[in-house]
Amino acid sequence: MIGCLNHVAIAVPDLTRGIAFYRDILGATVSGVQPLPEHGVSVAFVLLDNSRIELVTPLGEASPLADFLLRQPTGGLHHVCYEVDDLDAALVQLVERGIRILGDGRPKTGAHGLPVVFLHPKDCGGTLIEIEERARPAAEV
Repeated sequence: MIGCLNHVAIAVPDLTRGIAFYRDILGATVSGVQPLPEHGVSVAFVLLDNSRIELVTPLGEASPLADFLLRQPTGGLHHVCYEVDDLDAALVQLVERGIRILGDGRPKTGAHGLPVVFLHPKDCGGTLIEIEERARPAAEV
């Protein structure tokens, strides 16, 4: 079902400092900041040769990420994101296998403009997992 690792998300209390660390200390290329109000977060991506690291911070006090940072004020690993070819088919299989989908269970548009869902960490060995539909090449669309 799952394909490539799309990204690993790291929660940061200060996105500007997180970007500066990866850019200025580790020498990575980092994207611009992207607010995602539907998810209650702002993100920036550290661009690597084989994947990405998503730096994620709360967008306002009502953000679901705010609770995470209350428990871990210096930040830390938040979730991993895997790609699937067909998100709707993957959701059917996951629900049949007893995996709970967070929120209302329907995909939302993620940072890459593609549909995503999050799987309940209690059903996934304690790890919050994001599933993102794989971007299709223009020839496939």
